[in-house]
Amino acid sequence: MGIIRSDFGKTKDGEQAFLYTLTNSKGMIVKVSNFGAVLVEVHVPDRNGVFQDVVLGYDNVEQYEINKPSFGGVVGRHANRMAKATFHLNGVDYFLEQNSGQNNLHSGQNGYQRRLWKEEKKEEKKEESYVEFSLYSPNLDQGFPGNLEVKVRYTLTEGNALKLSYHAISDEDTVLNLTNHSYFNLAGHKAKDVLSQEVWIDADFFTETDEKSIPTGTILPVEGTVMDFRKKKKIGKEIESDYKAVVLGNGYDHNWVVKTEDGAVSLVAGMEDPESGRGMRVYTNLPGLQFYTGNFLNGTEIGKEGTCYKRRSGACFETQYFPDSIHHKNFRQAVCKAGEVYQSETIFEFYVME
Repeated sequence: MGIIRSDFGKTKDGEQAFLYTLTNSKGMIVKVSNFGAVLVEVHVPDRNGVFQDVVLGYDNVEQYEINKPSFGGVVGRHANRMAKATFHLNGVDYFLEQNSGQNNLHSGQNGYQRRLWKEEKKEEKKEESYVEFSLYSPNLDQGFPGNLEVKVRYTLTEGNALKLSYHAISDEDTVLNLTNHSYFNLAGHKAKDVLSQEVWIDADFFTETDEKSIPTGTILPVEGTVMDFRKKKKIGKEIESDYKAVVLGNGYDHNWVVKTEDGAVSLVAGMEDPESGRGMRVYTNLPGLQFYTGNFLNGTEIGKEGTCYKRRSGACFETQYFPDSIHHKNFRQAVCKAGEVYQSETIFEFYVME
């Protein structure tokens, strides 16, 4: 076990960014930065004991400052989409940046994934190591009400699990939906695509969206559709079908209603690469999971080690409240009350397939 802090370059404003390397006794390596609280690297073994970095990303902070795909970042104050970039709360209308047509995506260009976070603390233990970052988001930051204190902790365990623990508190009622936007490719971040890799999602329903990927408010069954991942299948098996949802989404880019109860952390999804033997399980206590297959990567993103990230080079498992929930009263609301502690957890657990 151990934690090493190293230079990660300086921001355009001259602020120093750091890279934190966490290692366990099994050789798994995780690298995170205080810039954007970004997950930069995850090295895990294949069935032959060969380690590869399985998340897409960049080599330095200068690239992460641009980071249009939001590689690895902690997204906030409200992840995913919000219709018309506006919402009504406690009798007041709030207006956000329109950065996805007339809508808001990931809270705009000044999202938390493009800010320098403060190193709160780090600790090495026998069974795990962690580093924790904090961020202050003032009232009306990005258009949201309330002075918000946010913390995220990355913990690496001896069981090859990476835990992301979120903690936040606001002095006013606010809309809050935090997630991590890592793109995974279990064949290694330099591999061509993820289409031959297999995914399962423990969900009987998904939320319908319109042509702009905004939820309609209707919750649809996956039964009999290409959205059914209750049994493991290749990502590429039906991604090019004529089913309306994947046509509108240019592939998979939807919210699944995962089976979590009473805030308990539950196993909700998984991904496997049969060729390398690497596998990953996803746990969360949140009600939704955005499964996104890198549909809009187009080869213009040059990432780590000069890698050109093309369409469907990675897959995201964004644990979340349902997108645009503030406009749909039948959705569980992403409203954090004044003085109320917001807590959520996401776990990415890695293993070698039998």
